[in-house]
Amino acid sequence: MILQRVGVIGLGIMGMAYATNLRRAGAEVVGFDPVPSARAALDILGGRGCATAAEVAKGADVILMALPSVKALNAVVAEILPHLHAGMVIAEMGTLPLEAKEAVRVACSEVGVALLDCPVSGTGAQAATGDLVVFASGEAADVEVLRPVFAAMARDIRHVGPFGAGMKLKLVANLLVTIHNLAAAEALLLAQKSGLDLGMVYEAIRSGAGNSRMFEVRAPLMIEGRYEPATMKMDVYQKDLALIMDYAREVACPVPLMAASLPFYSAALAQGRHKEDTGALFAVLQKMAPGPEGAV
Repeated sequence: MILQRVGVIGLGIMGMAYATNLRRAGAEVVGFDPVPSARAALDILGGRGCATAAEVAKGADVILMALPSVKALNAVVAEILPHLHAGMVIAEMGTLPLEAKEAVRVACSEVGVALLDCPVSGTGAQAATGDLVVFASGEAADVEVLRPVFAAMARDIRHVGPFGAGMKLKLVANLLVTIHNLAAAEALLLAQKSGLDLGMVYEAIRSGAGNSRMFEVRAPLMIEGRYEPATMKMDVYQKDLALIMDYAREVACPVPLMAASLPFYSAALAQGRHKEDTGALFAVLQKMAPGPEGAV
């Protein structure tokens, strides 16, 4: 199937991974990011870096938005709205407050454009290899329009319900990611303090009942002490942590393990690990347990 002309607005870790995989699949990609080097990187891929988000709207059949904040989302939508055509389908793929996404959905509907809420489950490293799950929410027919696009950059596309269900599911998934990431770091530190070979530990745990996807993805980074370039930056992830806690309070849901994890992510910032991968929780714990085995 010939892919449509795909616009990607936001060419950070995730957006650039989307663009790269779409280009590999043969899609024509136009994209925008305020950082000139990101636009240049898209040009190198054979896509077209645009000077404005409006230019993307004019040159694309469908649009994926991978934006870091509500401020960025609102600014982009205000810019592209006059240039969208009726019947267009847009996927908002960020981890952002649901009320912000809903406001944008309403604005788009007023000009005949369908906005889907489509966050993804997976790290930047997983995005680079297409190892993502898309949590698509909105009208089923609109999801089908974008299914071939998603298939070029994800291993699993799930229509999870009406608009907003995707973001709710993303918060559930990120709660597990948050806890499992810390659990992986804690387990590896215990293994290290026990004098075990961490490479052996990784292989043994990966084949046993204690395994998790986060252990598989992040334990190698922890063992190597390789936290840059980040697949998810520690400072960026603070937004995700706040969204989970805010939503849990909103629905009156106790999240004791999630709450117990937060001080360790804050400690990472206190240690100046803002731009490091969230796998750096292992280094945070190591500093709490200095000694021959725990020293960094």
